[in-house]
Amino acid sequence: MKHLLVMIALSCLTFLVSAQTTYPLYGNDPIPNSIDVPDEENSETDQNGIFRISKVTKPTLTAYLPAKENATGQAVIICPGGGYRILAASHEGSDVAEEFVKKGIAAFVLKYRLPSDETMIDKTIGPLQDAQQAILMVRENAEKWNIKQDQIGIMGFSAGGHLASTAGTHYNNQTIPNPKGTSLRPDFMILVYPVISFKPEIGHSGSAQNLLGENPTQALKDYYSNEKQINSNTPSTYLVHAKNDPVSVQNSYVFEEALKKFNIPVSTTYFEEGGHGFGMINRTSDIKWLDEVEKWIKAIIIG
Repeated sequence: MKHLLVMIALSCLTFLVSAQTTYPLYGNDPIPNSIDVPDEENSETDQNGIFRISKVTKPTLTAYLPAKENATGQAVIICPGGGYRILAASHEGSDVAEEFVKKGIAAFVLKYRLPSDETMIDKTIGPLQDAQQAILMVRENAEKWNIKQDQIGIMGFSAGGHLASTAGTHYNNQTIPNPKGTSLRPDFMILVYPVISFKPEIGHSGSAQNLLGENPTQALKDYYSNEKQINSNTPSTYLVHAKNDPVSVQNSYVFEEALKKFNIPVSTTYFEEGGHGFGMINRTSDIKWLDEVEKWIKAIIIG
């Protein structure tokens, strides 16, 4: 009897969660803005069990789809962090996707190209191209994946938060081929301890240098300081940040303030402690911020 119950439980879990599938982000088409170089991508797991990927030149999108019977129709594209140097692909990627699927929300982990003058013609737009292509791919395959076209959000952690907020504020600057004129605007943003601004007093110098180079112009720094790019059509946003984060919480504060100036709905979870890189679980608090995000997606964005 005990074994039968275990089998039923496993069957129910399989019923609710489908297997993941990884797709080349650009299919069989050439990767735009790419220099033909040997593929030197590397992955490793550190002593804390964190899985990291470096030297990404061939971007992919991994789909985690709930069973149709459990699906809400909502989807989130996830951009792991890593200072535009590596991708923290497990605790800021696949682990989060699996939790979303348990909630009936489709999730897509973006393995985006890491900016490099050796692999890109213009490294400043490379990650944005991949984020825009991910939005395009999900939206154009929405029916196939049982997703509603107007309920596709983007989420990012740390530098991935910068990328997600860039996608949410620069969607009119189309950096990829888009023959069908598909909307590249995400319907909502979830930004977790994000890099937002490249103001020297609050910006993350490593992310700025990796993306923009050692001596970017002020105009380029302003262009990618995303609190300066908000307008009345910027997507609704949820912000998560710890006040003692070395990536200054001021990044989230200035983004929140700018959103409110344009009357864009914004919700937040600000922790007193937790530092940086805690992923889904801030062990200094009992607040489960991803549960709060789920409620926000379903009640505010979609309601």
